[in-house]
Amino acid sequence: MQGVFSKTFASLKFFNYRMWFCTALVSNIGAWIQRIGQDWLVLRQLTPNSGLAAGIVTALQFAPVLFLSAWAGVLADRLPRRQLLMVTQAAQGVLALGLGALVLFGHAQLWHVYGFALLLGCATAIDAPVRQTFVAEMVPLTSLPNAIGLNSAMFNSSRLLGPALAGFLIQAFGTGWAFILNGVTFAATIIGLAAMRQAELRIVERVKKQSGQIRQAVVYIRKRPEIWLVLVIVGVISCLGFNSQLTIAMMATQVFDRQAGQFGLLSSMFGVGALIGALMAARRARPRLRLIVGSAIGFGLTSLVSAVMPTYLTFGLSGVFVGLCTLTLMTAANSTIQITTEPSMRGRVVALYMLVFQGATPIGSPIVGWISEAWGTRWAIGIGGVSALLVAAFALLWLRSRWQLTAGLRGFPPHLVVNGPEEDAPR
Repeated sequence: MQGVFSKTFASLKFFNYRMWFCTALVSNIGAWIQRIGQDWLVLRQLTPNSGLAAGIVTALQFAPVLFLSAWAGVLADRLPRRQLLMVTQAAQGVLALGLGALVLFGHAQLWHVYGFALLLGCATAIDAPVRQTFVAEMVPLTSLPNAIGLNSAMFNSSRLLGPALAGFLIQAFGTGWAFILNGVTFAATIIGLAAMRQAELRIVERVKKQSGQIRQAVVYIRKRPEIWLVLVIVGVISCLGFNSQLTIAMMATQVFDRQAGQFGLLSSMFGVGALIGALMAARRARPRLRLIVGSAIGFGLTSLVSAVMPTYLTFGLSGVFVGLCTLTLMTAANSTIQITTEPSMRGRVVALYMLVFQGATPIGSPIVGWISEAWGTRWAIGIGGVSALLVAAFALLWLRSRWQLTAGLRGFPPHLVVNGPEEDAPR
């Protein structure tokens, strides 16, 4: 048991990563509190349960990724990442405090939420590739999969606590305090970054400024078919499947007619499965393409099951399995991209990955919101599951034609088995 524990949490032996893990956990709890508060504000206080309005907010929050992510990757390769993170974290904290003040003083309108969501999206679009690649400076390359898995575990531990705390906070004190509390928690991350031991950071050589650096990353990916296959899988599922923030809100408010506390608990149920998936990912030495494809299949099947669950409780329980498959896919894709990319290209390639991963959301969120209003939220969840199964089938056919791999489902519960020389080769 002790060996399993030490293997799962191996990266915490590094001081800088341990400092990041603890302080980012606090900040992420605050971020989840704000997410729930934002959804509740839009659905219950500013509109009559408008799924379209909630979808627009989500779209605006992720839309800047489409325009800024590639440029942010260039910044991640050029500039000191620790200092850049301090700036982006401070910006997000100020925005949270600003929206919280508007709500507390009774001046918040829907267009205010739209504006703050867009500005927050700009800050997070720059923050995301820097934060993802900064992990490689805190731990050696051999520990990178473990650190990425622990990052996901930390994020989803906060998902267990944040939504539940948000629900009770909103009921007890009002929505505005959810934003204020989130703004304060960003101070923890900034303090943690400032307290790191600079001598122990594994500084990657900075790329000098030159023209065509984004194009270089695109050409690099074109020559790496396994990377763009990951991008295709993640892009399709992110567009129509990874909309749990929106669909859970719609299921809680429209289908089950629950209050803020129960809405938060429903999100936490999804976080239970996500946390399990992240801890399992932390124990893997190296992810493979078969894991990405297999988790895409699992996500599709569990989403379809979730879409037909008849009660609040059964929907929450099914969310545990959806969360497990979601995080397995996300951590495997993230680790594959970072481990197989040259250090000098990592920031830009990860930025393009984030462009696909997060940039697909503003395209899909309004569609999912419209489907929820026109046909019902269960249809929106089901379409996400079908899209995952279709892109997984495409990936299996592509792998079979490209690398002569064979694949199939075996055993009970069924699991994906992929055989072939390329699958056994290191990636």
